[in-house]
Amino acid sequence: MATIVSLHAHPDDEALLTGGWLAQRSAAGDRVVLVFATDGDAGLAGAGYPAGSLAEVRRAEAAASAAALGAARVVWLGYADSGMADRPSRNGRRFAGVPVEEAAREVAAVLAEEQAAVLTGYDANGGYGHPDHVHVHRVARRAQALATTRPALLEATLDRTWLLRAVRAMRPLARLLPGLTLPGDEVFTDRGSVTLAVDVRAQLPEKRAALAAHASQGTGGVRTTRLLLALPRPLARRVLGTEWFVEVPWRPVTSR
Repeated sequence: MATIVSLHAHPDDEALLTGGWLAQRSAAGDRVVLVFATDGDAGLAGAGYPAGSLAEVRRAEAAASAAALGAARVVWLGYADSGMADRPSRNGRRFAGVPVEEAAREVAAVLAEEQAAVLTGYDANGGYGHPDHVHVHRVARRAQALATTRPALLEATLDRTWLLRAVRAMRPLARLLPGLTLPGDEVFTDRGSVTLAVDVRAQLPEKRAALAAHASQGTGGVRTTRLLLALPRPLARRVLGTEWFVEVPWRPVTSR
């Protein structure tokens, strides 16, 4: 049995990017530990979630998602959701502004406590470029270097080939769809750079249950979670049935 520490920026990221694989590993007997940098208090939500209440709601949703995936533990680093680059939040100490070394030491402490064999982070683009996602990329890489027993690092991503085609086709319609934010072309990872593609079709019930646990993130306009949950099963198997990672080998820094 191995321990996997999965670092994420906000609640729901664990279900979107790694839910199937984490459920798969948990079912195989591995210990799964979710670490959230923030509680997503700057996330979008409908009018049913008044200002100041979203953080508590999203923590509860994360606990339900963790249960659906078979995670054994949830850790909160306690930083504030930074918001998007063009709409920064003012909610306490923003994660994107925290020194990499400080946050990485916190993650490394969890790695040591859990004697983790695997750490997950995000690709260099932070997926779609959210400041907190980009920071997770930096923090995970530094945490791997600081860990007393260095874990393998898997950076969660998507093969962006078909995603880019879909985004480009939807851009003319974006102004007509409130709540829909489309990324630029520098998102996720080229197919040639993806080193691990995992078939998680057998874990779709667990992944969809984890997505459904984040009910607040299906409100307030056209939302990714709502769209994914509405997919008919055959299409869901194609869209959600593979999860992608970039394997990062440990390369010690050598002096010159």
